[in-house]
Amino acid sequence: MFGSKGIIFQRRAIGCNVDMIECTSCRNELSIKEVSYRCPVCGGVFDYAEPFKYEASSINSKMPGVWRYRDSFGLPTEVEPISLGEGNSPLVWDDVNGKQVAFKLDYLNPTGSYKDRGTTVLISYLAWQGVKSAIEDSSGNAGASFAAYTSRAGMHGKVFVPAYASGPKRAQIEAYGGELVPVPGPRSKAADAVEQDAENGAVYASHVYQPFVLAGYATAAYEMVEQLGDAPGSVIAPVGQGSFLLGMARGFEALHNANQISRVPQLVGVQSKACAPLWSLATNGENALEGIEEGETVAEGIRIRHPIRADAVLKAVQSSNGFMAAVDEQDIIPARDELASRGFYVEPTSAVVWPILPKNMNELKDPIVIVLTGSGLKYMSS
Repeated sequence: MFGSKGIIFQRRAIGCNVDMIECTSCRNELSIKEVSYRCPVCGGVFDYAEPFKYEASSINSKMPGVWRYRDSFGLPTEVEPISLGEGNSPLVWDDVNGKQVAFKLDYLNPTGSYKDRGTTVLISYLAWQGVKSAIEDSSGNAGASFAAYTSRAGMHGKVFVPAYASGPKRAQIEAYGGELVPVPGPRSKAADAVEQDAENGAVYASHVYQPFVLAGYATAAYEMVEQLGDAPGSVIAPVGQGSFLLGMARGFEALHNANQISRVPQLVGVQSKACAPLWSLATNGENALEGIEEGETVAEGIRIRHPIRADAVLKAVQSSNGFMAAVDEQDIIPARDELASRGFYVEPTSAVVWPILPKNMNELKDPIVIVLTGSGLKYMSS
């Protein structure tokens, strides 16, 4: 469908425990010892060359948070973790229309979002490479996570954010010591600005282009299986780029290949209709691309017009017998309030998962897990 600079690509395979990553477009290989966010040959997106591997015997319970799964990350053994104790988020059950549903509280990660799972792996990799300064673009959560972990690693972090980004997120970035660069206009303008800096030689620690974050996101799948004792029947999560859903899909795939689970769960990605490219593509095919808009939405964390790994995300959803959904803008704040009334205080981006639950309860396989991704403390209404 679409990738970097409009390049069309298809995923061949993904994975860990390898020394090489490859371009998903031209298959150019790159050693993981080289830092590059995009293929120097064709501008394509890098990914692992083999499927993720999971071995229960290699889990090290003495390591902090997600790092107990470090053998699944595919990093050299000499990489030292840059960690804030991310992972181990609670799985809390609640009654929804007479059915018990589990909520994975990933907004309780150290910086208030699931992004920490991927950031810890990426920044640890870059620190091992000797990187002293890096850049990132974000609507807020990824930028806050990036700022925290670069500071933890002793790096200088520069974050490009859309000027409309929520005030608490911007304050959080600066509190960690990150250099904040507000960019007027839609989310895509911040992406354009950071890529210009990258073209001028800055190290782009992108939570979208860099494949290492996917291995970190896969840990949410490993935790769910440990907490449930088996795979969920279905997993529902907000999607913008869709990287978190993709990382979890690969984690479940690795567990299934290792005979740790008997099935791969049904994956459901949710967007705001104001900016819903993945839902549009899944519903109407490639012809829908021309009509996709980056409309105003309170779900600012998923306001992404051109998801970089769209093909891989949609393939993962389709192969799981899942589906993409989109919610009306007027339903998002009431959904946030309903979740808060149940004790789950999340930002509107996370709340998009709630409206589709009662509407699709009969289509969802049990047990249902709802992933809540960002803290409500990070959102300020305009």
